Amino acid sequence: MNSRFQNTLVTVSGILVALLLVGVVLGQNRQAPPTDPYRHLNVFTEVLAKIKSDYVEEPDMKSVSLGAVNGLLVSIDPFACYLNADQYKQYLKTLENPRAGVGLILSRKYGYEIGVVASIPGSPAEKAGLATGDIIEAINGIQTRDMPLAYADVLLHGEPGTVVELRVLRLSRPEPVTVKLTRAVVPPPPLESKMLDAETGYVAAADLRAGKAAAVAEAVRQLTAKGAKKLVLDLRNSALSVPEEGAALADLFLDKGTIATVKGQTVKQQNYEATPAKTVFRGPLVVLTNRGTTGAAEVAAAALAAHKRAEIVGERTYGDAAVRKPVSAGDGGAVLLSVAKYYTPEGKAISETSVTPQHLVADAAPQTFEEGEPGMPAPQDLKEPERKEDAVLKKALEVLTGRQAQALAAPQRAPGALSQSNQGA
Repeated sequence: MNSRFQNTLVTVSGILVALLLVGVVLGQNRQAPPTDPYRHLNVFTEVLAKIKSDYVEEPDMKSVSLGAVNGLLVSIDPFACYLNADQYKQYLKTLENPRAGVGLILSRKYGYEIGVVASIPGSPAEKAGLATGDIIEAINGIQTRDMPLAYADVLLHGEPGTVVELRVLRLSRPEPVTVKLTRAVVPPPPLESKMLDAETGYVAAADLRAGKAAAVAEAVRQLTAKGAKKLVLDLRNSALSVPEEGAALADLFLDKGTIATVKGQTVKQQNYEATPAKTVFRGPLVVLTNRGTTGAAEVAAAALAAHKRAEIVGERTYGDAAVRKPVSAGDGGAVLLSVAKYYTPEGKAISETSVTPQHLVADAAPQTFEEGEPGMPAPQDLKEPERKEDAVLKKALEVLTGRQAQALAAPQRAPGALSQSNQGA
């Protein structure tokens, strides 16, 4: 067993044993109410004892304890994890000097496995065809089951030109395949903007980190100068972000109202309100989303949909908009935990509800693997997908045509209604 995992298991097991002993003592001395956490620890103690005494074989109690801790964290937050002291040091070092990576954004999948949220456009992972929903079973031969999520990200980073080997399971394939990726410095995906026709502008923002909303604003101004009266905002696979930038993005298209609210037990509630002076476009607007849309993009899409400022076309979003930070543990490690969530104007937590489009359209299927030898495809053996029509964008243009027709029809009815109102006054 890897020494890092041994240290983690020993530390966590000690913590759990101490908690369980306290729970047993308190449970014996008083009748705990149903919501008392020690009552639930008593249940855990009993289950643990049954496993040790009745399971088909003598279990590795250290692994059982670590699994319990992971289960506790994942049950409340698929991005939460515990890092022991050594892992936490490596994590901080990677944050300070990220070096090279493969361009994967990860989350927990099905409770234990590590899954792909998105691949950064232009990255080694994206070029190899890794996409939202793929499951990473192993990294360089190390099983990811029970692996701290943040530590998986550490393992993916290294020196430029070095190779990392992943065992990947795709639900549409019967067997996992091994994919070798060469680490590289992954540049942020550029903002894309263009005119689709004489009156329709298009902006795609896959990078919504701090300050990127300003770049979107400038792109929209340039498109309106070219004659854009309608706009498509493409937020598909927009996963590289900080959530608060989503509020700044939505503010470019809203004149008034609440954009989002962020709050948590230890975080003071903050409301993001629309500012009319920041609005850069008031014409018909459609937003495109898919399973790889997350974070800031979800904050923006949720606000625009709630205020009926835009119609959403595509797939349901991933469901993750939260403030996370490491909470130090006494052993030198840390728990990476969500301390606040972003809520829609209707008061729904985006992490729990995602954003569901009014017009559901399946996005293009991810690139499939072409195996060279069984289970071991090389990057050069990956099959280029057949170019197909963008069904999501096509539907968006149909929706925009309908919205423009409604907007043109409204002024034709308004003068008569206004005249009657004036006469009545």
